[in-house]
Amino acid sequence: MKRRLFTGGVVAAALSATGAFAQTLPKGVTRIVVGFPPGGGTDVLARLLAQKLGVMWGIPVVVENKAGAAGIIAAGDVAKSQPDGSTLLMAHINSHGIAPGLQPGLSYSVERDFTPIALVGATPQMLICASNQPVKTLQGLVELCRSRPGEIIFGSAGNGSAQHLALELFKARANIDVLHVPYKGSAPLVTDMLGGHVQYSFEGMTTATQYLAGGKMTAIAQTRTKRSKSFPAVPTLAESGFEGYEASIWFGLVGPARMNPALVARMNQDVNTVLAMPDVIARLDQFGAEDGGGSPQRFGDFMHAEREKWARIIKTANITVDK
Repeated sequence: MKRRLFTGGVVAAALSATGAFAQTLPKGVTRIVVGFPPGGGTDVLARLLAQKLGVMWGIPVVVENKAGAAGIIAAGDVAKSQPDGSTLLMAHINSHGIAPGLQPGLSYSVERDFTPIALVGATPQMLICASNQPVKTLQGLVELCRSRPGEIIFGSAGNGSAQHLALELFKARANIDVLHVPYKGSAPLVTDMLGGHVQYSFEGMTTATQYLAGGKMTAIAQTRTKRSKSFPAVPTLAESGFEGYEASIWFGLVGPARMNPALVARMNQDVNTVLAMPDVIARLDQFGAEDGGGSPQRFGDFMHAEREKWARIIKTANITVDK
């Protein structure tokens, strides 16, 4: 499978030809804010970008972790920052795709308060179970759920999480009823799955991989419309009777609203350059992150479509945040 990389080269070339790239980059330190603790997938990808961009721009580019509320706290802070390019955000599906439909009282508007720069990548979720579960095929699982409505236990990393919404989309498409048990994160969920207290779950690829590789878990299906290069033998739901099913976890670089268009174009071109570097591609592959790059418009349109999709699912399933 070949990685698709969108370059947005037409816009960049036009701006370069007119001298628009003479726009001054931020002076001093540029921060990429991450709404999660160090060590997670969002943090690792942000640090990879920061290191490369710092070299290209000749200024320090550092990652600042502001964990809390699934990325919402960090997003709110960046939305209030100066639009000079010195403060950027590694946006995440939680803060920029799900939260607007889940929390009407957000302190920010994704459409109004941010400037899209570039999509960094999208990773699949994996529909997994402990390897000692007797039913380990998608068809078998659907039949099991239909034969025992409301009894088969699916866990998630929390109400309104990307994992929970992947389950709700699956329930709607498969016309099944299951018992959803939300956890405070993926770690306790996986512990209970291995202990037999939870039978199935959707889980991010970065978390699931270690258990799948160790043989403790089995992957039944994956949630992007094409198979990840890291799991080429695991079918997608889209190819298994659920056409169009897509529930990725994605990351992308944004800044505050009202950034200078020439500065945005310069940053977009440089992020595209970084994403095309062989060592960066290899690192992204470890996380299953594909299809990054492209124009700011492409990323903005992508986020808009994601917000609309998940808002519909949240409303239909009557999902509320934990109190």
